[in-house]
Amino acid sequence: MFVPKLFRSEDLNLMREIIRENSFALLISSVDKIRATHSMMMLNESDPENAYIETHISRANPQAKILKNGDEVLCDFLGAHTYISSSWYDHINVSTWNYEAVQVYGKVELMDHDELYSHLEKLTSKYEQFQQCPMMVKDMGKEFVEKEMKGAFGIKVIPTEIFIKQKLSQNRKENDFNNIISQLEQSDDDARRIAEKMKLIKK
Repeated sequence: MFVPKLFRSEDLNLMREIIRENSFALLISSVDKIRATHSMMMLNESDPENAYIETHISRANPQAKILKNGDEVLCDFLGAHTYISSSWYDHINVSTWNYEAVQVYGKVELMDHDELYSHLEKLTSKYEQFQQCPMMVKDMGKEFVEKEMKGAFGIKVIPTEIFIKQKLSQNRKENDFNNIISQLEQSDDDARRIAEKMKLIKK
């Protein structure tokens, strides 16, 4: 990901937020050819000094058939994003897109049985806890879960490089910047989220 200095962030809390709120992300590899799979990802911070991403894909997926320990992959997370119209400037310019994104390059470590089981427990809990009648892994019965796990390929991604990008009209003069916020606040949820983010960097 190309990250000009103006849009670069070193804020690890922002990284955590983007991963947490946009965890259905792309797992990209190029072992034999370029492959990409959308998968549910979680940031494991049980050891904060050595945090890593965990995910799983189907064992039937061609990507699962070629990935092995030590292979390099890219986890690509797109956060809030929205269109920015050039009609919102007080001068002629081009339209653009404002967005937040995180890209994590890392080395693959394949999960063992217990790690995969724990991963599925945590992932299920994260999304089931808000359901009217939550169905946790422990409620499914060990035999059923073990059977289903045979079709899952668990992966840990140990980070080697992290890129955090916040492109929020930082290159616009104050009048245009404020007008962009005003226009976004009248639009949909993603646009309003970007407007709130812009207000925060303005402070």
